Amino acid sequence: MFAAVQQDGPGHRNTPGPPAAEGFADLGFARLDVSRRDRTGDPEVVYGAGKTVEQAVALVAALRAAHPDRPALITRASGPIRDALRAAYGAEAIVDGQAGGRVCVLTAGTSDAAVAAEAAFTARVHGAAVDQIADVGVAGLHRLLAVLPRLAGADCLVVVAGMDGALPSAVGGLTGLPLVAVPTSVGYGASFGGLAPLLAMLNSCAPGVVVTNIDNGFGAGVFAARVARRSRAGETPSTAPGRTAAAAPAPGEISTPGRAGAAP
Repeated sequence: MFAAVQQDGPGHRNTPGPPAAEGFADLGFARLDVSRRDRTGDPEVVYGAGKTVEQAVALVAALRAAHPDRPALITRASGPIRDALRAAYGAEAIVDGQAGGRVCVLTAGTSDAAVAAEAAFTARVHGAAVDQIADVGVAGLHRLLAVLPRLAGADCLVVVAGMDGALPSAVGGLTGLPLVAVPTSVGYGASFGGLAPLLAMLNSCAPGVVVTNIDNGFGAGVFAARVARRSRAGETPSTAPGRTAAAAPAPGEISTPGRAGAAP
């Protein structure tokens, strides 16, 4: 389901995008921010939901043209969009490249896997190595204790949980690592589509827990990758390892070499 395009190479198909003016490229249906990398260190990312295949491919091409050394990431990309990107970029549509720091993504239960996968894929595309640990929720705390040694090598943690949203507090009380919590919409009626775990995480008694919006694996992945690469001596957003392009399905991702980008 995931793919990331590597750096441009022989035979690489990179269709030039329209010239950028005032820091953006006017594609007619979108004004693509091609100067975001200069401002933040990360290129724009395309939100694939609601976009046609033609629009998605055009946005990736424009991002690749603007930033050939970074991946073009599309989140929530549909199957047809992923197929079109694979057809356009072939073997480049795989996650690859050196890592800038290490991110560990934990889930409370297997039902949280889709959101965790989005966070993990996004972190990889933004330059981090990723370790994923599934199904270590507080209903069986011994499972979390068993994997604590794996957390020690991480620079940042992403903790994904629905239901009561207690896992981030448990992890935050056992480690001193930067931690971003992601509430999911997994749960029964009183979870209110993720509102209950969101409020629980915001009220965590473990210090140092920051929280994203409900099901926002993408935002957590970007945050974690930035923390991870900054933790590595001598690395800054401008020097962190790059990729070429990436895209994601509806909660997954695909990527393609060239430009990383996002259009609102």
